[in-house]
Amino acid sequence: MTNYPRCEKLTGEVDELNKKLVAMTERRTMEDTRKLNASQLGTKKYWDDFYALERDNFSKNPKDTGECWFDDNGAEERMVEFLLENVGQKKIDLGSKVIDLGTGNGHLLFELYENDFAGPMLGVDYSEESVEFATEISKANGYNDKIRFAAADIFAPDWNPGLFDLVLDKGTLDAIALCEKALADGRRMVEGYSSVVEKLLDRDGIFLITSCNFTEDELISIVQTDRLKVWRTIAYPAYEFGGVKGTTICSVAFIKQ
Repeated sequence: MTNYPRCEKLTGEVDELNKKLVAMTERRTMEDTRKLNASQLGTKKYWDDFYALERDNFSKNPKDTGECWFDDNGAEERMVEFLLENVGQKKIDLGSKVIDLGTGNGHLLFELYENDFAGPMLGVDYSEESVEFATEISKANGYNDKIRFAAADIFAPDWNPGLFDLVLDKGTLDAIALCEKALADGRRMVEGYSSVVEKLLDRDGIFLITSCNFTEDELISIVQTDRLKVWRTIAYPAYEFGGVKGTTICSVAFIKQ
């Protein structure tokens, strides 16, 4: 689907982390959904170190643009295909204003651009190393004047980048759920996530999120509010274990009313 250098697997450590995340899809009660145990994947230091290494790899090999999370499931391609198939619906348009939460290496935004999305795009991440890495890839591929990246704490009360037609998340809520830090009111960060999305979305805007940490029902229970409602879902191949059918990943689109 793209013409720019594809991301390469970094091996062992990243593959193992992906396996750990997928393993967390085991059945939980709804009461446990927001109470996952803290992990190094929920720390800023982990991601700063991770993207510092990816930047170093990229400096040595410009074709190594880093890890594509959930690449084995084709999640990124399915997200882009979903948006393309729904162009003209609600706020989905090739000129839509887009923000990617927890942008990492910016790959999802690059994929959108390569598939004719030409509106303003912003990728944010709390890891400065992530933002530097995504910016370097963007410049190397000539995207620097079309896609912006910025370091941000999306939970900060004074953070207000404006309204967007599309809000995207590919694995970011998964990492947030593993963070031991709490919000100012004492709630876990995952419990305040839907408020962040509501603040960013324009009316009839779409929030498209992909997770391997939660089942579809759990994801809906976390995100859905009086103003954020389930719109559509993306289908993935299902597996059956112990008489229970499920998938290792899910993607849900919510609409702001």
